[in-house]
Amino acid sequence: MAAITSCACRNAFRQVRALHTGAVQNAEARLKTFSIYRWNPDKPDEKPYMQKYKIDLNSCGPMVLDALIKIKNEMDPTLTFRRSCREGICGSCAMNIGGTNTLACISKIDPSTSTSCKVYPLPHMYIVKDLVPDLNNFYTQYRNIQPWLQHTGAKETGKQQHLQSIEDRKKLDGLYECILCACCSTSCPSYWWNGDKYLGPAVLMQAYRWIIDSRDTQTKERLEKLKDPFSVFRCHTIMNCTRTCPKGLNPGKAIAEIKKLLANVSQKQQPSLS
Repeated sequence: MAAITSCACRNAFRQVRALHTGAVQNAEARLKTFSIYRWNPDKPDEKPYMQKYKIDLNSCGPMVLDALIKIKNEMDPTLTFRRSCREGICGSCAMNIGGTNTLACISKIDPSTSTSCKVYPLPHMYIVKDLVPDLNNFYTQYRNIQPWLQHTGAKETGKQQHLQSIEDRKKLDGLYECILCACCSTSCPSYWWNGDKYLGPAVLMQAYRWIIDSRDTQTKERLEKLKDPFSVFRCHTIMNCTRTCPKGLNPGKAIAEIKKLLANVSQKQQPSLS
């Protein structure tokens, strides 16, 4: 009985798939142009250029990443880009689409075939190849803020916990969700011109996440490292970072809170649970 049911399910699935395939094949082609930034480091004498591809939207997924994967698999295997989770979690496919820094996996394709979709790598970054930016400096800055819990109390590893109240935990909402895609940092003019000294919105939001954590006891030391004229104060509150964040976070607010702490306008509250 189980074998018969399984066979019937497979047959039904084949029929449905054939029906959809036939509908797609019979539908009028909806060709949309994708204009994609190309640069090959193996050809240093060749300047970057925009290459155009035409995709039938009837046979393509709804997201820009679907189109890029289709181009690479079916049209041009030399096209290079990063991607992983396809769910807006890993941040790998961050790029500039239609003038906005976002994630290709959650960026819907404009169904209008009269306009082209322009895809660039994240702006003002060194390019490894095509749509792949060099993020070494970005991750070095992230490492420099020491993004891990630091507690001076004597806790026996694996046997004792650092407790946190519900109220203290809520302070981390809107901070821990950052996926380090670098969309915000690469949209910031201050980061464009001072990327070697200014930490940028993404890294500063992560710094604030650990500064404000009630379980972390190194707040003073963390703030001391940010007191120079560039690390934080190069931010001019342009707010490009908040506008472009694909996760809907507010890096600009986190930077403002760090400035308030550095200026002694506000103080970190004592933990609700000791």
